[in-house]
Formats: sequence, C-alpha cells, structure tokens
Amino acid sequence: QVRLVESGGGSVQAGGSLRLSCVASGLAVSTECMGWFRQVVGKEREAVASVVSGGDNTMVASSVKGRFTISQDNAKNMFYLQMNNLKVEDTAMYYCAADRRAGYARLLAPEAFNFWGRGTQVAVSS
Repeated sequence: QVRLVESGGGSVQAGGSLRLSCVASGLAVSTECMGWFRQVVGKEREAVASVVSGGDNTMVASSVKGRFTISQDNAKNMFYLQMNNLKVEDTAMYYCAADRRAGYARLLAPEAFNFWGRGTQVAVSS
C-alpha cells in the first residue's frame, strides 16, 4: 500500500524559510516521478515543483522559481521542498505526490499523479 506523509509545514513571516519533507512507503522515490503541489481553499491545486524518476530533470513553477528547490534522499525514501524567501501568497496546503507514469511533459499537471499525501499547511504572514 502506497503512503505519502508530509511534514514541516507551519507559520512563518514573509522572507522566512521552511523545509517540507515527504516520507514514502510502498514505493521507491528513486523510481517515481515526484512532485510538490499546493492548494488554497476554493482554488485549484497547482504545481510547485516536480522531478522525473531518477532525479535528473526537474520542473519548477514560475511563481516559485529561484526561491524553492526540490531534492530527494533515495536511501531514506524521502522527498523534500526547500522554501526560501517565502511570500504571503505562498500560503497554502502543500501536498506530496508520486506516479512513475507522470513523465516529464506532465510534471506540473496534478492529474498526472495518482498517489497523494494528506498535506501540510504553510502559512506566511506579512
């Protein structure tokens, strides 16, 4: 059974940093396309950053480019999102997702991912 569990969310002031973690079980992050997505209540889920299986190619949403980076630890089967210079508009529920079939062309498409965590809340205040 696949399980993704996010952690690391919280409240931070604008300009601060947070590191989100996603621990996976039932699959190996090294063989999956992995992604971080976020959603604000009442809005559609949007991509933050994703990586193809193997970790060689990434896609980062323009709204976070230069501020957010993704990484993974295959030995620990974990996936990370480092968020720097946070802005108020980054406030959202952040979700980890996985699906080996997503592919590079669809890395920023939520519908390409079939396995999801329950999310961790990030709140950025001014």
